Amino acid sequence: MDVKEAICNRGAYRSFEAIVINDELIKDLTEKAQLAPSCSNNQPWNYIFVKDKEQLQKIFTTLNTGNKWVEKASLIIAVFSQPEKDCRIGERIYYFFDTGLATAFIISRATELGLVAHPIAGFNEEKAKEILKIPDKMSLITLVIIGKHSDEINPVLSDNMKLGEKQRPLRKPLSEFVYHNEYSNTIKK
Repeated sequence: MDVKEAICNRGAYRSFEAIVINDELIKDLTEKAQLAPSCSNNQPWNYIFVKDKEQLQKIFTTLNTGNKWVEKASLIIAVFSQPEKDCRIGERIYYFFDTGLATAFIISRATELGLVAHPIAGFNEEKAKEILKIPDKMSLITLVIIGKHSDEINPVLSDNMKLGEKQRPLRKPLSEFVYHNEYSNTIKK
C-alpha cells in the first residue's frame, strides 16, 4: 500500500477484533514518528504504548460515555508533549502541530499495516495522566486507539457511529477550506 492508499483507506472505525500487539509493531510505529518533521528538529512528541490488559482497563475508566467502543481496543497510544519542548515564535506555539505530524505518521503506518488507528478526545485528561504517570506540566493531547477492524459492528455504537462503519462520513467540499492567494478567494467547486 502506498501513502495515497493509506490516506484513502484510513477511517475512524469503532468496531474492533482483538489482535496480538508485539514489540515489533510498537518499534515499527515509533520509528515512523521518529522520522516526522519538526521545528528546528526538536521532536517534541512523547508516546506511551498501553497494551497491558490491566492498564488498558484503567484507561477505559477515563473514557466519556460515547467512547465505550474503545474497550475492544488491543492498544492505546497516549500522545503528549509540552510547549517548552518545541519552537515558540511570537505567539505561534509549534508543539501541537509537530506532535500532530508525528502522530499522523503513526496513523498512516498503522493503516498501511491493515490496522485502525483512531485518535479520540473523549476522555478525562487529568485522570488518564494520573494513571499513566504523565507529569502535570505535560498536555495529554489525544489517545490513539489501535485495533483490527471487525466486520461485526460493535453493539455499543450509536446509529450514526454504525453508519460510519459502512461508509466514510461526508467531507467538507474543498471550496469551504481551500483558498487561492488570499482568504477571500476560495477554490472553485
